[in-house]
Amino acid sequence: MSDLKPRERDAIVQALRAGVVPKQGLRHIQVGRAREIEEMVRDIERIADGGATIRFVIGDYGSGKTFFMNLVRLIALEKGLVVMVADLAPDRRLHATGGQARGLYAEMARNLATRSKPDGGALASVVERFVGQAAQEAEQRGVPAGTVIRERLGHFEGLTGGFEFAEVVRRYWEADETGDDDLRPAALRWLRGEYATRTDARKALGVRGIVDDANVYDHLKLMSEFVRAAGYKGLLIGLDEMVNLYKLTSSQARSANYEQILRILNDVLQGSAAHLGFLMGGTPEFLLHTRRGLYSYEALQSRLAENTFARDGLVDLSGPVLRLTSLTPEDLFVLLSNVRTVMQPKDPLPDEGLTAFMAHCQTRIGEAYFRTPRNTVTAFVDLLSVLAQNPGTDWHDLIERIEVAPETGDDLSDIEEPPGGTDNDLTSFRL
Repeated sequence: MSDLKPRERDAIVQALRAGVVPKQGLRHIQVGRAREIEEMVRDIERIADGGATIRFVIGDYGSGKTFFMNLVRLIALEKGLVVMVADLAPDRRLHATGGQARGLYAEMARNLATRSKPDGGALASVVERFVGQAAQEAEQRGVPAGTVIRERLGHFEGLTGGFEFAEVVRRYWEADETGDDDLRPAALRWLRGEYATRTDARKALGVRGIVDDANVYDHLKLMSEFVRAAGYKGLLIGLDEMVNLYKLTSSQARSANYEQILRILNDVLQGSAAHLGFLMGGTPEFLLHTRRGLYSYEALQSRLAENTFARDGLVDLSGPVLRLTSLTPEDLFVLLSNVRTVMQPKDPLPDEGLTAFMAHCQTRIGEAYFRTPRNTVTAFVDLLSVLAQNPGTDWHDLIERIEVAPETGDDLSDIEEPPGGTDNDLTSFRL
């Protein structure tokens, strides 16, 4: 771990203490999930080859869904894909009539990332790359750049919303040519889905259409075509906290969102989408609940049903649903060892202390301490922090003082208005 930079170390430690996934340095602490990662690498290669994929990453609160999805995101960036990610929330969902779907698209567009800009905000770079490549080709052919741009965007006009999309990209090129400092940001605002009314878009750009609640998925498909035209290999969409759809109190709103998921699923399975992948993270309730979850929608239940032959230890990772299996105690030992190496490059806690910590957790908690490892890791980080800041403290004394906090998880099965979407664990520790 000699290549671990101080900035990465600080980011990892701060994120783990807060119980969230680090955005940097995931490779330094990743363990397990080898077969699942191999399957996701195949999905990424399928997207790059012109196919489409969809995966529902299902796991309990704190089981590592967000960590896994962030790791897949980093792999996709390394493989040359563009990634758009967002968390669903009460004001961001796939289908709506009050701007919530457009809000989700705008969040994804703001978080658009490439290998050179992995933290998001890369939309302008993608557009610049497209325009720059068109100008280079025009120079080689001895034709105007506008001609090449029109040729490259010609097929967009046959796609839903494609005419306006192509026109806005051309407006961006015109702004570059003329030095118009108002037109360029207006074009980016439109591509990010930030225009709320068609009137404002028409005044700024001369186009009649905008990204709205009714056409979010169409614009995601347009974006996948555009990133391909800009020289990238495809587009991966990451949507976490899908449990917020399960929590919608209106059955009509839930059904409308599940209908949108069905549309995406059908497009992917039938080959109607290209160079496009979806990664959706949710809890078992979001998938399995027959009154509020995806299984409440019969068409989705039939398409997402488990392989009945995958039982008694047998697994099938080829279907749309990817269930995150529990980490083994051995995996958790390696994970805590990696965290120890990050936090204590010198004079680390001995293996005896690490083993004692795990044994104490298992005595107090049982198997949940590795089935939902987030709080176990948070407690371990707290332990190492106390040791670091209090020289001479005996780790034996600290481990004996670990307490189990009261359960904070809620049974969501029979309530009509569940609490909002924080990813709380059912079990937590404190020192």
